[in-house]
Amino acid sequence: MGATAFRTVQLTKTYGSGDTAVQALRGTDLILPAGEFTAILGPSGSGKSTLLNILGGLDRASSGQAWFEEHELTALSDAGLTRYRRDHVGFVFQFYNLVPSLTARENVSLVTEIASHPMRPEEALARVGLADRAEHFPAQLSGGEQQRVAIARAIAKRPSVLLCDEPTGALDSKTGVAVLEALTHVNTELGTTTVIITHNAIIQKIAHRVLLMADGRIVDEIVNPTRLKPSEVSW
Repeated sequence: MGATAFRTVQLTKTYGSGDTAVQALRGTDLILPAGEFTAILGPSGSGKSTLLNILGGLDRASSGQAWFEEHELTALSDAGLTRYRRDHVGFVFQFYNLVPSLTARENVSLVTEIASHPMRPEEALARVGLADRAEHFPAQLSGGEQQRVAIARAIAKRPSVLLCDEPTGALDSKTGVAVLEALTHVNTELGTTTVIITHNAIIQKIAHRVLLMADGRIVDEIVNPTRLKPSEVSW
């Protein structure tokens, strides 16, 4: 195995206290190699989003440890987590969170203006197949195109990792496949470690590695000997 992007040891997360406490993570151990495309599958409430948020520095664990490369995320201050998110992590969510009054290029520029070594907005849009839509506003774009703008915005700062929370959840099969093609292209061409959480079991077929979650734990791990292209799947 090559370099490791993420590692966790006995990671737990509890929301609330007493009789109303909810255990979102119950001792999660994982190792994710750098450069891979990983899919995390599981039903609602299995802990997928909580795990992703801790890996992305958006939330803190209740106990246990999590590392990104040599950085122990669970030991960082709030300021340290902010720097980690800014310097290393790109996020893609189910809902695109684009600014309606800005063009696609301007939405991507919001990130490039604060990044240390960004790519040009035009390059980021070209990498997701939207070079010809740069001057369009979100309302002039389809749902799949808006999500690809969101991916372009996430990758424009050249993140080490791309964390995606149900990125195809609001899309039909055809537009979802276009989004998956953009994500796999970024993973292949830029070497960006990509983690996608989803309810959609079909997506596991395009991943290098699949983690199955239930009741706050990883219950199985699958390494795909061969992967399908996004164009080869539908739902």
